Amino acid sequence: MPSVRPGGTDAHGPFWSEPGTLLEHVPVAVFGLDDALRVRYWGPGAQDLFGYDSRDALSRPGARLFAGPPAGGSGPDPSAGLVERALSQGYWRGRLTARHRDGTTFACGFRAFPVTGSEGHPVVMVLASRSEELDRVKTNLAFLDALFETCPVGLVMFDPDLRYVHLNQAMADMDALPIEAHMGLRTDDVVILSDGGEYQRMLRKVAADGIPVVGTLVGMRPRGRPDRDQVRSVSFFPLSGTAGSRTGVGGVMLDVTDREQAILEATASRQRLALLDRASTRIGTTLDVDLTAQELVDAAMPDFCDGAVVEIVEWMDTPALFDPSLPLLTRRIASGTVLPPPATELVSGVETVRYPPGSVIHDMLRANRPVSAVVDEAFVARTVVIESRARLLAESGLGCVLVAPLIARGTVQGIAMFGRSAERPDFTEDDLALAGELASRAAICLDNARLYSRVQDISRTLQRALLPSAPATSPYVEVAHRYLPGSHLTEVGGDWYDVIRLPGDRIGLVVGDVMGHGVPAAAAMGRLRITTKALARHHGDPAELLTELDVCAQEFGIELATCLYIVYDPADGRARIASAGHLPPLVLRPDGSVDTVGEVLGVPLGVGGVPYGTTEIELAENATLVLYTDGLIEARGRDIGTGLDALRAELGTAAPEPSQDLDDLAERVLANLLPGPPADDTVLVLARVHRRAAGGPPEGRAPIP
Repeated sequence: MPSVRPGGTDAHGPFWSEPGTLLEHVPVAVFGLDDALRVRYWGPGAQDLFGYDSRDALSRPGARLFAGPPAGGSGPDPSAGLVERALSQGYWRGRLTARHRDGTTFACGFRAFPVTGSEGHPVVMVLASRSEELDRVKTNLAFLDALFETCPVGLVMFDPDLRYVHLNQAMADMDALPIEAHMGLRTDDVVILSDGGEYQRMLRKVAADGIPVVGTLVGMRPRGRPDRDQVRSVSFFPLSGTAGSRTGVGGVMLDVTDREQAILEATASRQRLALLDRASTRIGTTLDVDLTAQELVDAAMPDFCDGAVVEIVEWMDTPALFDPSLPLLTRRIASGTVLPPPATELVSGVETVRYPPGSVIHDMLRANRPVSAVVDEAFVARTVVIESRARLLAESGLGCVLVAPLIARGTVQGIAMFGRSAERPDFTEDDLALAGELASRAAICLDNARLYSRVQDISRTLQRALLPSAPATSPYVEVAHRYLPGSHLTEVGGDWYDVIRLPGDRIGLVVGDVMGHGVPAAAAMGRLRITTKALARHHGDPAELLTELDVCAQEFGIELATCLYIVYDPADGRARIASAGHLPPLVLRPDGSVDTVGEVLGVPLGVGGVPYGTTEIELAENATLVLYTDGLIEARGRDIGTGLDALRAELGTAAPEPSQDLDDLAERVLANLLPGPPADDTVLVLARVHRRAAGGPPEGRAPIP
């Protein structure tokens, strides 16, 4: 352990203290005495305290540093008593009278402990400080401890990241959170603010610029007591970080809620507006009824209430007026609570609810506006008819409820019910107004979602009615077909297909596309499909069928539609093809090669005046005809040619064995060519053909629709 060497060269050892406010005012001297009571080590602080430099101190008797015997000790040499106690006790502390080089004496506090010297002899290391400096520091620390323990004003310290590192009990009581629970948290984790981040910006400015703020009024709500808004007078000042301490921000807070009620009311108004703002962005993000209702529940908790449910009214007769003398049936579609069990089971453990006459729900419907009620025995008795549910309500911890009607287009569509625990204040008139606004906004979104669901049901019913429910089957043609709607609004479109049984075991395959989307296109598609099926019974030639179908399209007012019609005859394995502006069919041969029947020409239906032609090809046994619409091969950023090449490549990877399942092939083609929802209606028809044995009789002459 090096000491200050003779000659003035300093070699500071481990007892050299970094400069700082505390150690600048309480200098510590470090020196060492051997068992012969001579000075063996002499630190820079010792020179300042006793006045001897290293040349006058090292190897000199330690007795020069003391005046008089040690307190309570014996013997003329105080240094001997200090060394003896340190060696025998391992550590000693006490007060002795020290002597400066100039002869003056002063009270001094000592700490002494033995170490092993360089030659194996024990050395007692001594730390010394003036007693008056130690007493002053102790007094200051005692004052600070008492201040933090008993001061009725909130005191707090934040680290450089503005996290809690120290606070007093008054501050903890103000936040309604234990002292230890604050540690490591930021203010946003402890209090709820509706100031747009101004409080945090103020703290960061104090930490960055070092300019204190004094007596700023801030409205906030402790998360530990969400039912109690507060106004605090806050003062913040920077922490210097001297003496090795961490920098940060210190603060003093005083609860001035009672005298600042106006600020409190403004804070509550801002919080209500903030809740409405959040609700406007959270409610109605989808057109799903259940999700929309759940969004209302989630938006209301926990700031406005501790639990909420949304229920749809099940009117027995929609045009009938509300009769308060009859029970009311509702269907619960959303629920949530932040309260512990049994509140969770209370809000989510039922789907259909029956409210007896005289319930708070009837009061709300009679008044046609939000109402609130205290949850007591009378409320439970007149609202809940099932004993087990009544017991859950009584044990749930709810202290009051607020019920608001969900009114859209002049009709009560449902109810929204909000509940608060008994620890929070009852709902106020302002809360009733806020609940009415929340319910009004949610009701419009719910009604839109219900109308959308109804349109979806109608559209799906229409689509199922217009598309073939059971295409014709034949032992000579295996068929796999898929239809994917491209419209996200109605889920119907103008793409269509059909498989038609014809005389002589022949099979008609048809696929078409009416320009446009939605119900009008679907209606036009349905008329064309039904007409095609009827015409197929009387026209054996595909070109003749398209000519007649074109006339019908003009009569229907259909301006533009494409159609591909194929008649396959298993007797000779030949297919006759005619096209009205539709995409060419593909042929997947048994060897895995893919051909395009590109000779098929024709103008779309509805144009008129242009004749159609029939192309005839021969198909090998187990060959597969591929019919499709442009939704399969055309997409944004990809033209039809590129999409057609991708379809050909995908079909070319199919196994050539006859056992290859067509449904599996159809699913794979759609999955690889349409990895996401299609932008346009899509039809895919795969038809694997087989020949009828030579001389075999046809299955029947009469066509089967």
